[in-house]
Amino acid sequence: MDTPKTPADFDRSELASLLDGRWAHVRDQVRGSLAEADLSPGDELDTEAHRARTLDQLHQLVGSGITGLGFPLSHGGQGDIGGSVVSLEMLPGNLSLMVKAGVQWGLFGGAVVALGTDRHHDRYLAKIMNLELPGCFAMTETGHGSDVQRLRTTATYDPDTDEFVVHTPHEAARKEYIGNAARDGRMAVVFAQLITGGEGRGVHALMVPIRDDAGRPVPGVRIEDCGRKAGLNGVDNGRLTFDRVRVPREALLNRYGDVEPGGAYRSPVDSEGKRFFTMLGTLIRGRISVAGTAGSAAKLALRIALRYGDARRQFERPGTGEETVVLDYLAHQRKLLPLLAKSFALHFAQEELVSTLHDMQNSGDERAQRELESRAAGLKAVTTWHATRTIQTCREACGGAGYLTENQLPQLKADTDVFTTFEGDNTVLLQLVAKGLLTNYKDQFDDLGTIGMARFVADQFVGAVIERTAARSLVQRLIDAAPKRDDENEIFDRGWQLELFEDREKHVLDGLARRLRRATGRDADPFEVFNNAQDHVLRAARVHVDRVVLEAFVAGIERCGDPRTAAVLDRVCDLHVLSTVEEDRAWFLEHERLNSRRAKTITEAVNALCGQLRPLAVDLVESFGIPDQWLTAPIATGAEARRQRDQREHDLTGG
Repeated sequence: MDTPKTPADFDRSELASLLDGRWAHVRDQVRGSLAEADLSPGDELDTEAHRARTLDQLHQLVGSGITGLGFPLSHGGQGDIGGSVVSLEMLPGNLSLMVKAGVQWGLFGGAVVALGTDRHHDRYLAKIMNLELPGCFAMTETGHGSDVQRLRTTATYDPDTDEFVVHTPHEAARKEYIGNAARDGRMAVVFAQLITGGEGRGVHALMVPIRDDAGRPVPGVRIEDCGRKAGLNGVDNGRLTFDRVRVPREALLNRYGDVEPGGAYRSPVDSEGKRFFTMLGTLIRGRISVAGTAGSAAKLALRIALRYGDARRQFERPGTGEETVVLDYLAHQRKLLPLLAKSFALHFAQEELVSTLHDMQNSGDERAQRELESRAAGLKAVTTWHATRTIQTCREACGGAGYLTENQLPQLKADTDVFTTFEGDNTVLLQLVAKGLLTNYKDQFDDLGTIGMARFVADQFVGAVIERTAARSLVQRLIDAAPKRDDENEIFDRGWQLELFEDREKHVLDGLARRLRRATGRDADPFEVFNNAQDHVLRAARVHVDRVVLEAFVAGIERCGDPRTAAVLDRVCDLHVLSTVEEDRAWFLEHERLNSRRAKTITEAVNALCGQLRPLAVDLVESFGIPDQWLTAPIATGAEARRQRDQREHDLTGG
């Protein structure tokens, strides 16, 4: 096996520019405008002081000008949805601030923009942007977290007063874990079952005051503090209960459903199920933001661990009298470098996702919207799990030093842990992805539930159709050029790699369809059929996301204008692909996509790639351009100084 050689260096500015991507101007704006601001996390403070600091920092963000990015130009914003998502990615060192900003301007403000009409925009948007009106996004309930369509809070229209009566009928309908509710929120976008004339109209959202100008709960609203959490304690999560709270009819966010005086209901969307998913689809920005910020947190953890590993020495190298740099050990490289490679892959996938979100504003293309929702769900799940794994691995790679609070990794771990279950539980999200793959977005729409999907697959599914990403022409060209011989070196051929991932996805999807079809007889319980295949469902979604991420990485490399930098990225991509195959080699062996000799060759290749990329590892992670203010860990800041000192000594002595 001849492993392709990695250049000894690359143009770091070229790579940084490539990674900054389409929203480089936003990234630069955040780096510049916030460089002198005190945005340091307050994790050492008590809960109340931490929350107070985070709110003060939120006001500092208002002064930076970035908080209006995602709001319409007509109301003083910048109309840049993609930029608003990217701006949150730039706050990985203070995740309480990031989450609170996301609640205020992404969820609360975003809901008013997406679900409201001019009367709401004119009244509220300026106050939301400048933080005069702090708000909440009150969707999740104690008894219904992921199952939003069946939440229990009600909003009943009273024609005698032309008001809605918002009510929590029992404890399970209490709004739970609501950001900004416990301390700072003045108003909430409340999701409730709309009832007019005694008839349920499905879930809608209303603007409901929860505190008066003095900060006291308004009559009928009970507010409880969720209390201390494992992380993100600068965010004031609370519980909201409504006891027949009355709001005017105009409080209904009425873009997709409205109630006229007297109670007549009208909507531009006929189907209740379609209306529900159309409404939720407009709020997808929050899910994409979580994926991007989780990816940034993983990059920050890798920056700490790689800097430390590049300077820390342990155990003497025989015959030299010198201790060995920890990152020179293959075991250490294998811990960190495949995770670094995956961070690159996910970065390009996130950029592609954000671009799609931005370009699809008000497009009206239902199929494209469904695909965007599916891709956002899958990438959010995979990226947040990647962050959890990466941060833990980085903590271990730094030994006891990584366990010290001052070195940031414990807090990163605590703050990102909840990312796997908020903005959609990851397991539920992957089932959403699989649903889209099986139905192929053609014949059934969103009210096709678990049982309906099992029946649909049994009756109509005819085969897996692989929907390629925006890089489809490039991918097809590479696949067509892939070598057809059984050569050890073909594992480095990009077309072979792409075809391998595509073939795995198609095989898993076809197998899932056959499994569901066989199990769904005349007397079968469709729920049990689908439930018994959930392992297969989740696997189908995971391998689909793997393929989408790889295609995005390949497209990113294609955009690189410097040949040496592109060559380095090629090797990073090889490491990502082959380490992914190595992790799943049982499947590839069981399904005869690899033989035992090829599997061993892939392990050898991963080892070789780790060794080649090791000298470039620190420069690679630095190229992500995470603002320096977020790197405070002494083991990383001190490690960088030692690395530069060692390099100067090396240059002076000639090695």
